[in-house]
Amino acid sequence: MSVQDINGLSKGGTGTGNEEKLVKLLCFILLFSVMNVTMFNIALPDIAKHFDLMPSTASWVVTGYSIVYAIGSLTYGKLSDMYPMRTLLTVGLLLFAAGSIIGFMSNNFPLLIAARLIQSAGASSIPALVMLIPIRMFPAQQRGRVIGVLAAAISFAAGVGPIVGGFVSGTLHWRFLFLISIGTLVTLPFLRRWLPDEEVRPGTFDLPGALLLASAVSSLMLSITKWNGWILLVSAVFLALFILRIRMAKQPFIQPSLLRNANYRVALLSGFLAFGASFAIMFITPMMLSHVNLMHTTSIGLIMFPGAMSAALLGRYGGKMADQRGSLFMVFCGLCLMLLGQLTLSSFSGYAVWIIAVCLIFGYIGMSFLQSSMTKLVSTLLPAGQTGVGMGVFTLTNFMAGAVTGAIVSKIIDQSGGSFSLNPLVTQAGASIYSNVFLGLFLITGLNMAIVYLVFGRRSKRETSQTKVTSV
Repeated sequence: MSVQDINGLSKGGTGTGNEEKLVKLLCFILLFSVMNVTMFNIALPDIAKHFDLMPSTASWVVTGYSIVYAIGSLTYGKLSDMYPMRTLLTVGLLLFAAGSIIGFMSNNFPLLIAARLIQSAGASSIPALVMLIPIRMFPAQQRGRVIGVLAAAISFAAGVGPIVGGFVSGTLHWRFLFLISIGTLVTLPFLRRWLPDEEVRPGTFDLPGALLLASAVSSLMLSITKWNGWILLVSAVFLALFILRIRMAKQPFIQPSLLRNANYRVALLSGFLAFGASFAIMFITPMMLSHVNLMHTTSIGLIMFPGAMSAALLGRYGGKMADQRGSLFMVFCGLCLMLLGQLTLSSFSGYAVWIIAVCLIFGYIGMSFLQSSMTKLVSTLLPAGQTGVGMGVFTLTNFMAGAVTGAIVSKIIDQSGGSFSLNPLVTQAGASIYSNVFLGLFLITGLNMAIVYLVFGRRSKRETSQTKVTSV
């Protein structure tokens, strides 16, 4: 992203004069937050070997982090409707750094898991609050551009994370990955200076409702990762109790009126399908490159890096176009690029790695466009006073999409056997299952596009027609 793009963000902002500096600082924080997830995915084999663990046990370094991260993102969003974001980000960054220090010094696996949970309790504040800042600090006609810059930073971090993780783990030790995350502390004094003053707003935190929802989400994610129907049943019980709670409580954790908003529900569904399909691509492509193309972990990161860099360079334009042409237009552009990426990946599974790298570019850019435009679209659907919890639910839904699709896709690949390719362009037997999964994601994204058009596209056309009639 260019300095000129960021410099232009302050025009029309809050008038504090610090918008330009703040956006740069938020990009820096997001870099560490996103990298902290992807770096440890690469280091899992080394951690399992160091503590002499089975891969399933070592995976709790990621699974435990994911569960707390999902719940925390919603909790911070809810709290931001009452408490200043400056205070919440301060708490989050301090917890993030504390967990990083404990993790670096951990000499046993339970302490390492505790460190990752503390890290996650702090890191989950970053995506929840950083995406709220453009909504609250910038007018509607500027939000898309700001969110586009932040989405570009996320794409860059997602691409560079595996490379950094592989390099640090290979040349130093996986413990040093924790030290990288401590870098967020340097931003704290500047955040406290540049974020606007906010008063504590009236409201109460529904702790029983929060605990019921946290129990439902955590048990659901456990049932997905372990593929256990009994745990899924427990999750359903907690969810039923949560629904009963929000209907009876005077000030529930989530207002029922928010979930009764039909357009908001459709946006959640569309985001779930889009982010789930995107995560599935990032999840199974390294597996395909390893099993079919016989590539090393470090080399796989380099193959995926051009796509992430393309999204980082072009993602900011997605935000600009969302401001100029509307969020819905860019949602369709993002979905079209994802469709192109999924179809080409399905057609060229097992081919030369440089072809796979080119195919990934379409999906990465499409997801970057979707992230900025969908975030802006959802923000326009939320009533005043519920932007924090509304965006928190949106973040939680997208994060859950990754867990669900990851579990389903991995199960499909594990049980594939000698499957045949549904795409006639794929001739290598080992690549058939990956091609079929990419083709399935193509169909899901096509269904998603149809849903968005039926709900939002037709409404947009009706509103345009009514405007023309009124003007006449």
